[in-house]
Amino acid sequence: MSAPVSALIQRSAPHVHALFRIVVGLLFACHGASSLFGVLGGAMGQGGTIPTGTWPGWYAAVIQLAGGILVMLGLGTRPAAFISSGSMAYAYFSMHQGSALWPIQNGGEAAAMFCWAFLLIFFSGPGTWALDRVFFGGEDRQEQAPAARQEPSAA
Repeated sequence: MSAPVSALIQRSAPHVHALFRIVVGLLFACHGASSLFGVLGGAMGQGGTIPTGTWPGWYAAVIQLAGGILVMLGLGTRPAAFISSGSMAYAYFSMHQGSALWPIQNGGEAAAMFCWAFLLIFFSGPGTWALDRVFFGGEDRQEQAPAARQEPSAA
């Protein structure tokens, strides 16, 4: 890869990471909003809402809405991403995996993708453009590499 392209990729990476976090959070929040408020096609695209307090659908929708908004804003990103990832792992194994082995066969692609996307966000942190950085001074600050130890020269 040429040096200018490599430099561009390196400069762009934090911003692309932030866009990834924002888009994943927004899409997840839309799932929760559709189930809780009947917007965007309603619960499971069938219109209507999920009855309040029903297990596990209503609780999953609350996690989707709150977790999606928090991840999208970059506020409490790591805990929100961890809980969101776990809820999608639960959804996949309890609702989808029993009918077929592969996500393409059991309708669990979205659950699997959200699970892994939130796990990535959990480990990589909120990145740039995050409210965590504004309020808490940058949760995702990269570790500074220790300065190379210089051995005294024998003169």
